[in-house]
Amino acid sequence: MYTTLITAEQVMQLQNAKVPLMVFDCSFDLSRSEAGGEMFAQSHIAGAVFADLDRTLSAKGDRQRTGAQSGGRHPLPARETVAHWLCDAGFMQGMQAVVYDRQGSSFCGRLWWMLKWLGHDAVAVLDGGLNAWTAAGGATKSGAAPTQSGAQSGNFAMGEPLVTLVQAGQVLDQLGRATQTIVDARATPRFRGDVEPLDPVAGHIPGALNRPFQLNLEADGRFKPAAQLRAEFIALLGTRGLQTVVHHCGSGVTAIPNILAMQIAGLGSSALFAGSWSEWCSDPTRSVAQG
Repeated sequence: MYTTLITAEQVMQLQNAKVPLMVFDCSFDLSRSEAGGEMFAQSHIAGAVFADLDRTLSAKGDRQRTGAQSGGRHPLPARETVAHWLCDAGFMQGMQAVVYDRQGSSFCGRLWWMLKWLGHDAVAVLDGGLNAWTAAGGATKSGAAPTQSGAQSGNFAMGEPLVTLVQAGQVLDQLGRATQTIVDARATPRFRGDVEPLDPVAGHIPGALNRPFQLNLEADGRFKPAAQLRAEFIALLGTRGLQTVVHHCGSGVTAIPNILAMQIAGLGSSALFAGSWSEWCSDPTRSVAQG
């Protein structure tokens, strides 16, 4: 069972051994939501299922109506909604899931985390994404994602969450206390408040540390070695306890590579504030820091 990263060669070995496996393409573009489907249609791993960030992995619209489990620009859907989608895709209980994108694991981590949230541990990020797959000679296919997979309905059933979801109120209650260490995955200019291309307010949550998620990757898009990630996170956190860490970003998506990197580094599982900056700054009574 693969629970953090998996290489292209390891995926091929599982396929050759006929191990029950489902691959999900989570490619996306924040500036143009339809681009993900277009990229999938152009080329994807043969047999992959398309998982759209806006339409499948988020619950856009009124929170009370959708049952969203967080606020922000990409609200988490209800767990039951995601489980139903997985069954429709043909996902089976105990099946190995592999998630990937072509944006440096910016978006596929969302589904990695959500499956853990649904109690499914056998999910791994394809290290290096689609580029690593094609470089290894993996089979690809073109064509738009079908409206339904055509596969038989899966029997996936939710279990107890394996990850921790934190709400805005909890972050606010713990603000400034040693019991909470906020790690912000956005680019440093956004963290400082120099620029803000997506949300109405610039800046960061007071006391937050900045760890841009891209720092977890090598130039080829693969994650850095575990020992290097461990050293970098320990240097960032200093004497702060690992159990206090709460990750966030702009909308709860690109924070997840930091969560994954800490697991790769052997530093355990840390919490996610899924609403992130886009939810935090939507309430003018919440404090904002800059610089």
